[in-house]
Formats: sequence, C-alpha cells, structure tokens
Amino acid sequence: QVQLVESGGGLVQAGGSLRLSCAASGGTFNNYYMGWFRQAPGKEREFVGCIRWSGGNTYYANSVKGRFTISIDNAKNTMHLQMNSAKAEDTAVYYCVADLSHYRVVAGTPNYWGQGTQVTVSS
Repeated sequence: QVQLVESGGGLVQAGGSLRLSCAASGGTFNNYYMGWFRQAPGKEREFVGCIRWSGGNTYYANSVKGRFTISIDNAKNTMHLQMNSAKAEDTAVYYCVADLSHYRVVAGTPNYWGQGTQVTVSS
C-alpha cells in the first residue's frame, strides 16, 4: 500500500524559504505523478503543482509559479517542495499526493494522500 509522509512544515517569515518533503513508500513510483495541494482555513483545497516521478515537466499553479519548485530525490524516494519568497497567503496545510494518472492529480482526485503538514507564514 502506497504511503506518503510529509515533513518540513513550520513557521517562516514573509519573504523567507521553507522546504517540504514527502517520503513515499509501498510502491514503485517510476510511473507515478506526484503533486502538492494546500488548504487554508475556510478555503477550498488548492492545487500547488505536480511532477512525474521519472522526470519530465513540472506544472505549477499561477499563485506559486516562479516561487515554488518541485523536485524528486530518487535515492531517498522523496519529493520536495522548495518554497521561496513566502507570502502570508501561502499559509495552509500542505498535502502530498500520488497517482498513476496525471489527470487525477491535477483534478484533485488522486488515489493517495499524505496526512498534511502545516505551513505558517508570518507577515
């Protein structure tokens, strides 16, 4: 069974940087699409970005494009989300997701979700 465990959340000042990690286990991920979602209090869940585990293009929401970067560390079976130039509106619980379908990841209906990690940006 695929398991996703996020880490790295915490408090960061506006303009600062934070790196989230998602440790993946229980499967062979070469054909998986991985992604990040976030949900702020009182708001709908929002797509952040995604990547194919085996390489290829990354896709980002307009709200984070140019500031966030998703990458894969194959040796550690881990996906990272590098957050730079953090803004108060980036405050949310961030979720790691995985699915064999790129469509399901982008649509917000992936089969696998992590438990989430809180990111708080202080202004």
